[in-house]
Amino acid sequence: MSKKVRKKRTVFCDIDGTIFKYRQFDKIRTTPPELTSGALQAVKKWKRDGCVIIFTTARPEELRNHTVKELLLNDIPWDKLIMGIGRGPRYLVNDMDPEEKRLRAVAYSIERDKGLKDVIIGDTEEIIK
Repeated sequence: MSKKVRKKRTVFCDIDGTIFKYRQFDKIRTTPPELTSGALQAVKKWKRDGCVIIFTTARPEELRNHTVKELLLNDIPWDKLIMGIGRGPRYLVNDMDPEEKRLRAVAYSIERDKGLKDVIIGDTEEIIK
């Protein structure tokens, strides 16, 4: 009997308004970041649980070094950082494995600056109950 291999989960997460309280781009270099409620705990849990963490942000590429510094100074783990994405709506599109009868993509739209305390990253069966 073969054991089913658990596939790594990937978390795509915005930075401003989700990890850090929202700041306008022209104030990012002059205003220290403030973590949102539960953000640090949530991201560290995702990492402990083996998730791949990809931060996405509309911050321009010229703020990459500053953004990396903010993440490091706040002890926030991540795997990839995608800069300069659009500020408009974002869509996550993924295929479904015909062998598995469950969602393979889940999206959360959270209220700005309210934190990640209500975001659950787990088996999709747990999330959609």
